[in-house]
Amino acid sequence: MLVRDAMSTVVLTVGPTHTLRQAAALMSARHVGAAVVLDPDAGGGTGILTERDVLNSVGLGQNPDTETVQAHATTTAVVFAAPTWTLREAARAMTHGGFRHLVVLDGGQPVGIVSVRDIIRCWAPAREPEPAL
Repeated sequence: MLVRDAMSTVVLTVGPTHTLRQAAALMSARHVGAAVVLDPDAGGGTGILTERDVLNSVGLGQNPDTETVQAHATTTAVVFAAPTWTLREAARAMTHGGFRHLVVLDGGQPVGIVSVRDIIRCWAPAREPEPAL
């Protein structure tokens, strides 16, 4: 099975100057755990902001109304997946990098996000009904 078969095509994008509260509200409204950070001033540079990034900031007592995405998003050493990667390749990249989301690029443009949850959903057998007692 390939990344394109498992990825979510709901790609939330935010800018680097969004506040963490704005990003969190958008993530919550769309029921996603990560947002792609696009910075048009940096030549379209791509990063990722995850729910963990927001949680870490709040846990440190930082103000989500003043903290910006650019201060908390991963923008260096971001690993991207291709839609043609196998799920095994994606899982290996996540395990090696210690993260739970991969931005999927096609032609340099974000077309999806694949998460550990997406991979598990594909690999786990369909849930069978509980037997009656």
